[in-house]
Amino acid sequence: MNRDKIIGIGLVGGAALVILIVLYLLFLAPEWIQLFTLKVIVTLAVLALAGIVGWIGYTLATTPPPKPIEEIEKEIEEELKKLEQEQKGK
Repeated sequence: MNRDKIIGIGLVGGAALVILIVLYLLFLAPEWIQLFTLKVIVTLAVLALAGIVGWIGYTLATTPPPKPIEEIEKEIEEELKKLEQEQKGK
């Protein structure tokens, strides 16, 4: 069997197991475990969302802005002129 296929089957099985465990903890476990599970899940979701938003903000703040189109057009025109001059010189 293909290694990727085995990994894929393992991931599907693991995901199904996590779903079953979470459903049990949220609906069939004693009430204090249900509340604790809910608090953990909500906390992790908020942390993940805040982390993603923070990462996007950091990337936007530290990435230099792109060159304006006009500047790129000037560079292309200069390169074309250089190529034309080289072709005339040959």
